[in-house]
Amino acid sequence: MLRDVRDDDLPVMRQWRNHPRVRGVSFTTHEIGADEHARWWAATSADASRRVLIYDHDGTAAGVVTYADLSPESALWGYYLDLDGLERSGTLLRAWAGLERAAIEHAFGPLGLSVLRGELLAANVPVMLLHRRFGFVEVGVHRRDVDGMPRDVVTIELRREHT
Repeated sequence: MLRDVRDDDLPVMRQWRNHPRVRGVSFTTHEIGADEHARWWAATSADASRRVLIYDHDGTAAGVVTYADLSPESALWGYYLDLDGLERSGTLLRAWAGLERAAIEHAFGPLGLSVLRGELLAANVPVMLLHRRFGFVEVGVHRRDVDGMPRDVVTIELRREHT
């Protein structure tokens, strides 16, 4: 289930985002400080073209889903999970699939989108495989600097009519 972010979610969102494995597959890999996170949240929550939601798994906050470049037709999405908490409970894989399912349903349901796009590092094979299982297809590859190093980035998309 996806829900709106509450103020008390903000510290744990930053903690999850700063997990070394999350940072390692992100386009911004440095550890995010409290001030930077507060500035990001202030800008994001005031931007009508962006939406951030919390994924609740089995009644517990377990991940973050982001939609950016929102238009009536499409959006770019991303996510991250509470890796440590979900691994401790033995529910990481189930939560990972549940978050993806919930994000797709929200995109094509409440948001009314026709196309959902994402970008990920080409080396992030486990996430690419999960996206394929949910029907995403690769539509392009481009280079992007990540910490001063050029990295291949894969663009994926899912169309409502293919769900």
